[in-house]
Amino acid sequence: MHLSYTSLKDEDLFILTDFSCDQSQTLLDRNDLFKVIWCQSDSVILTVDGYELQLSSDEVIFCTPLNIVEINGEIDEVVSVVFNKEFFCIQTHDDQVSCHGFLFFGSSEPQLIKLLDQDRSDFGQLLDMVRKDFEVKDYLQGEMLRSLLKRLLIKATRMAKINLPEPTINTSQLNVIRNYNILVEKHFREYHTVQDYAKLLFKSPKTLSNIFPKYTDKSPLMVINERILLEAKRLLIYSDLTTNDIALDLGYKDPSHFSKFFKKHNGLTPTNFRKNKLAVV
Repeated sequence: MHLSYTSLKDEDLFILTDFSCDQSQTLLDRNDLFKVIWCQSDSVILTVDGYELQLSSDEVIFCTPLNIVEINGEIDEVVSVVFNKEFFCIQTHDDQVSCHGFLFFGSSEPQLIKLLDQDRSDFGQLLDMVRKDFEVKDYLQGEMLRSLLKRLLIKATRMAKINLPEPTINTSQLNVIRNYNILVEKHFREYHTVQDYAKLLFKSPKTLSNIFPKYTDKSPLMVINERILLEAKRLLIYSDLTTNDIALDLGYKDPSHFSKFFKKHNGLTPTNFRKNKLAVV
């Protein structure tokens, strides 16, 4: 299945696919697409940013254009909604969906949710409506598909909030964390301390430390460190940059400081990490 909507005027792209054809497989190689992948079978193995992830039945993963995704082995009943920022900009529409810094760009790892019975039914109905709308070719098709995508993302956002350590976390506190995540995504190459981001948010580091346990088991500093490590690993696996160039790219003026940071958090030097990963490939 590969159902595609495009608008040459606006450069919109929206696709519903099960990745069963060559055309849809190429979507995984593009770095400009958001991907919502739903496993409808027992399980499927994904490689996300160089690491294997088993997606179990009725689990949904939300990948940003930055995530490098591969689907390993046979694909059985996987369905995915794929779109670019021209079709739906999560930042511009954040006041409508509230998924920026949460479903997408919410941490170093893609957001994952588990569909329960009613959730599975709701998701299934929404995707059935998407399929049916592809049969109607008129000037309103894009807006209808955009509306259905918004409904799906709102539903997923509500579900993800239920799974927070404190589901009753108030909106203002959740927005502080979402904004923190967004700022880390934007500035992790230049700012490496919680104090840096606290200033940008006009909050104290202590305030951030008190709010974060309501959202995740990670501290604010862990969020920064994991984002830096993720980018370092991506560059070590998927680029030809030297370790020194990667250190400079990530804001380390002294490459030895980067190597110490990487080894402390990953157990290997950047050079040995790259050798091990390339040897597996």
